[in-house]
Amino acid sequence: METLFSGQVRPVGDYRAELGESPVWCSQSRSLLWVDILQRRLLRYWPERDAIEQRSLAPLFSAALLTERRELFLLVSDQGILLYHWEDCQAPPALLCPYPRDAAGTRPNEAAIAPDGSLWFSTMDVNEAAPLGGWYRFAPGDSRPVKMAGAMTIPNTLAWHEDRVWFADSAEQVFFSASGLGILPQEMRSHAADDMTPDGSALSHEGDLINARFGHGCLSRYRIRHGTLTLAEHVPLPVTQPSCCAFGGPGGTTLFITSARKQLAAPGELDGALLQVATGTRGAPTYRFRFD
Repeated sequence: METLFSGQVRPVGDYRAELGESPVWCSQSRSLLWVDILQRRLLRYWPERDAIEQRSLAPLFSAALLTERRELFLLVSDQGILLYHWEDCQAPPALLCPYPRDAAGTRPNEAAIAPDGSLWFSTMDVNEAAPLGGWYRFAPGDSRPVKMAGAMTIPNTLAWHEDRVWFADSAEQVFFSASGLGILPQEMRSHAADDMTPDGSALSHEGDLINARFGHGCLSRYRIRHGTLTLAEHVPLPVTQPSCCAFGGPGGTTLFITSARKQLAAPGELDGALLQVATGTRGAPTYRFRFD
């Protein structure tokens, strides 16, 4: 794959998020979910109808993730991990487990389902300044999240490849990788982020990490090979603050990209938009949370 994009970048609808994040493609329903953290909105794009649905919810939440039960999603919120049934939207989300006891002064940030069906999520300083954040894992049978790592400011990116987990600290402008699915920092390694801010990422089936560069108006494609991270290209975008991306659509070859408008003095027409673009590759598998 010489270049990532094989078509033009296009906006999806006219919704503009203050802080769009955490896109995830649901293959069962053929739809894309994402969130606007600051507006406390859950959004869903139905490509076959070219329609976006919006749900306003009370908790501050950073991600809506797939579970093994159809139309039942995990919300990673400042109240804890919640269960939200899309078709029963009048019922308040049910609490699955509380927010970590040792995470005062933080809010949830990055989140993803690991290959073993467990939930991984991060916490970050609400002021985005102090290393109060950390990584947590919540697995079937747990009553509370288990802390895996701390002393991080803005933990971002989650991808599993070659028996390693890949993540980042946006404030430190550095990627990390660690072995296995257990407690960090097992064999933790740091990897340069090329003097740009790494935000959320998608993983291709070839093992390329596609990273959104918040504030830099581009994606960066890295090759993960034998535990090393090698920059392949920077791909410009028509937004200033791309925040995350996910593969989806028919065949898993469309890349969806979230973005933000927060703290932009003069946001452009597309800042905060959900973008989509055809690619020459397809995404790695998307995992679902297991209940047992």
